[in-house]
Amino acid sequence: MLGFMILTVGNVERSLAFYEAALKPLKIRFFLPYKGEDGHPDLWGFGDGKQAFFWLQQGKPAPASIHWGFMAESNEKVDEFYKAAISAGAKDNISPRARVEYYPGYYAADVFDPDGYSFEVVHKS
Repeated sequence: MLGFMILTVGNVERSLAFYEAALKPLKIRFFLPYKGEDGHPDLWGFGDGKQAFFWLQQGKPAPASIHWGFMAESNEKVDEFYKAAISAGAKDNISPRARVEYYPGYYAADVFDPDGYSFEVVHKS
């Protein structure tokens, strides 16, 4: 089980705006700024409002180094995410569809964020 991840982005303000819009259909929101100290970087946390599990930090992006996915509660939420992400400036990688090459019941969309990271939102039924 994944507890959290930290994504290094080239422009925090741009990425905050992008992820706030793109993740809204999944009920994932920015709520926890962390002011770093003692050598720890500043972080910007997204989650359910109680726990942060997706963090942004300013730095040099490395899009080829990671691919991740968020879970959606339905195929319709995958579709909503895709529309929100594209409207927020994402570039299409794989439009929403059944991905039976993985297994029956796998429905996902994959986009590129403003730094070129590829990430999916998936519903597994």
